[in-house]
Amino acid sequence: MAAVQWYSRERNYDAELQMCRPEAMLVEFGDYHPLKPIMVTDTKTSRGTRKGSTSSSSSSSSSAPPDPLSSMLDGTDPLSMFAAASATEASTMSHSSSAGDLGRKRKEKQEEAMGLDFEPWSSKRGEILARFTTTEKLSINLFMGSDKGKAPNPGSSAVSEKVRTRLEELDDLEEGSQRELLNLSQQDYANRIEELNQSLKEAWASDQKVKALKIVIQCSKLLSDTSVIQFYPSKFVLITDILDTFGRLVFDRIWTMCSDPRPLPDSFTMEDVNDTAKETDEMLAAFNGYWNKNIFDLLATFRQISGESIQKQLVVQRVEAPEYLTLYSPAINWILQCIAYRAPESLLTEMMERCKTLANNALLLNSVMRAFRPEFVAARATDFIGMIKDCDESGFPKHLLFGSLGRSLACADPPESERLTILNEAWKVITKVRSPQDYISCAEVWVEFTCRHFSKREVNTVLADIIKHMTPDRAFEDAYPQLLSVIRKILTHFHDFSLLFSMERFLPFLDMFQKDSVRVEVCKSIMEVFIKHQVEVTRDPVILNAMLHICKTMHDSVNALTLEDEKRSLSLLIIGFIRMVSFGRDFEQQLSFCVEARATFCNLEPVLVQLIHTVNQLAMETRRVMRGNHSRKTAAFVRACAAYSFITIPSLSSIFSRLNLYLLSGQVALANQCLSQADAFLKAAVGVLPEVPRSISVEGKFRSSEIFLLDFINNFLATLLVVPDHPEHGVLYLVRGLLNMVQDYTWEDNSDGKVRVYASALSLLAAMSQETYLYSIPKMDSNETLYGGDPKFLSEINKLCETLIGQILDHLKVLARDEQNARRQSALAFSLFGVLLAHGDLRNSKLNQLAINLWNLSHKHGHCSDSGVHETSGSAVQHGSPLGYGPTAHAAVPHMNFG
Repeated sequence: MAAVQWYSRERNYDAELQMCRPEAMLVEFGDYHPLKPIMVTDTKTSRGTRKGSTSSSSSSSSSAPPDPLSSMLDGTDPLSMFAAASATEASTMSHSSSAGDLGRKRKEKQEEAMGLDFEPWSSKRGEILARFTTTEKLSINLFMGSDKGKAPNPGSSAVSEKVRTRLEELDDLEEGSQRELLNLSQQDYANRIEELNQSLKEAWASDQKVKALKIVIQCSKLLSDTSVIQFYPSKFVLITDILDTFGRLVFDRIWTMCSDPRPLPDSFTMEDVNDTAKETDEMLAAFNGYWNKNIFDLLATFRQISGESIQKQLVVQRVEAPEYLTLYSPAINWILQCIAYRAPESLLTEMMERCKTLANNALLLNSVMRAFRPEFVAARATDFIGMIKDCDESGFPKHLLFGSLGRSLACADPPESERLTILNEAWKVITKVRSPQDYISCAEVWVEFTCRHFSKREVNTVLADIIKHMTPDRAFEDAYPQLLSVIRKILTHFHDFSLLFSMERFLPFLDMFQKDSVRVEVCKSIMEVFIKHQVEVTRDPVILNAMLHICKTMHDSVNALTLEDEKRSLSLLIIGFIRMVSFGRDFEQQLSFCVEARATFCNLEPVLVQLIHTVNQLAMETRRVMRGNHSRKTAAFVRACAAYSFITIPSLSSIFSRLNLYLLSGQVALANQCLSQADAFLKAAVGVLPEVPRSISVEGKFRSSEIFLLDFINNFLATLLVVPDHPEHGVLYLVRGLLNMVQDYTWEDNSDGKVRVYASALSLLAAMSQETYLYSIPKMDSNETLYGGDPKFLSEINKLCETLIGQILDHLKVLARDEQNARRQSALAFSLFGVLLAHGDLRNSKLNQLAINLWNLSHKHGHCSDSGVHETSGSAVQHGSPLGYGPTAHAAVPHMNFG
């Protein structure tokens, strides 16, 4: 191969920098705005390529494509257009929908109008079905008997003839038919009721209105069966589903009748309703104010609960009185919620007075406290406590009453002067509860009140009492949800972790979480609050010891089955803690902490990476703070930091984490004039390069590693500019070592990665040949100082450049064998042309001719746009060899040794 002589051009970096700076330009503020539509002037010029050709130019102004931000102002942006189209479609659907659909929508709007502070029946329904269950066998008895022969209702004369006809049809329907289902499980019972619900819908849809009503009546009669009394609230819910279905069907039918001849508006009056619908609706109109009547009737009959007949039934079914009373709570709670919703405060006073006049009023009192607004209850907290004291303990447990009161006080504040008395009176009752489950259910509620209004002393007392009750017989194992709730409530109100960890009973409280999954969840909750609210860095030993213990708990939970997402989540939390630890100028203590953390969190690679970054930052901070002072001590400390990184990096499994951290640590060592440590890091990085696989996993998908490898090598080459040669290893030993590794690396098939590295190395070598380097490290001599433009050094650079160029040219010849490689050949030729143009001394004729040939080769197949520049004539491309140098394109690429 004929030698290609390399000559680097001299560079004046300061002058080039001045030329590259943008020119300042005055702009009228009123005429310019970054969101204003841009006017683009397009100038077209036609040029002749031969003599005698004419040239002409024309210019035109055109507006840029519509800006979505400005078009939003006139309503033409995509989102506005989509919204308009949706509104039009909704309007069309609204006009074409049936009257029944309109009625249903109106009902839904009424439900939405209740507000978010109203708990809907659908929510309560699920709670009731989940709470009131049974394992006993159930039965369904449907009797479609005749009611003929019964005495007429005295008020029947007021009933219209149409209604009387309907009732007679109802009596005649399936006379004497009877259906009885026995030995049903709870799920079977629910399935049968759902089948009846579907039968009701089918009957109504087939215009068998009387049959549908018959089903509703018979299902309603099932409510008289109290044989399995513990299941009764759930039975009530299932059967009222049928009643709700029937009610919606009737409502839709009346609405349809109202919509003839025209649909009713959403807000209509009686004058808008036609006569037919009015007649049908007369028997719905008597329910105004039924909520108040319902609750007052219940209060009037409430004393029957303690009657002899009910007590006998409880004995037969083996149900205790407190358990029996809880069966009423869903109904009473729902009624009182409907009454109390947005009711005036005076209504609560009335309810409290009625409760005082009743015996066994604990159940009602409990529902009153849960139904009315917390502000109203909190203002009367002392009065409620007095009423709770007067309640009969055997009828309804007092700890349940205090639990309901505590829920209100968690949302609203009682008078400040009464708070301590309220807490003492409540805890006197709570601490006497013997059942651990009942105790923690109530105590958990009152932790919120304690944290809101008291100091760590009172909270610590509450924690001690909880530990005392929940530790015997490992009762805490059945109460993890409540205990976790206690921790979260404390964390909500206590963000000063030095105060939190100084509570004597806080860490012993954490020890009760002995189930691995729950313990980790608690630790994560603590860490999330710490990272969110710990504003300043800390060195408090109390905080550090506690947080290290918590983070170690999270780390030790990791095993071979732990998902990557969970590992990532735990790592981020631990990293957040590490970043908040600072010992100020006590750098040795900071390094000791990192050493301890490395041993503690060795199984979480992202944490180790963060620790290495922290130590490198520590080394740079030491250099900044101690500049000019205690140089020997500073150097020793920086070497200790380098040793930490050098020991830790090999434990990382990610190949690119190791490469990048070796490079970063080497750069930090260079910045601190630790040349032997920097040399060790850089040589270690070169030694790792052969281990880079062809593909790596990125976010769960395998991708080629070449782009990441090239990016690393370019950064590595940029660092080598300031690395001085080792006196024992010869000139450019790191550059040669890297190039040898690149030469031996197994690149992907059809890859140009190797020669692209060679092109980048040319840029580095050209920069090394300058008298003054583009950048340097203060107080450290690089090769520009060591060699001082020595001709032997420059000769070594030129020889290496010539070898690299030869390798690139040979690769271009190999690409020329196959036309499918034309695009790659053009791109690579253009890349080398750019290197020659930027760094080569084109005053040399051979180098100049090589640049011309590369330009022509890059444009040979039309894959590079000349942007109006004329193609140079006399190209060697027309004479066989693509570049005009060396042997033919069939020559093999030799294996080169870069020294």
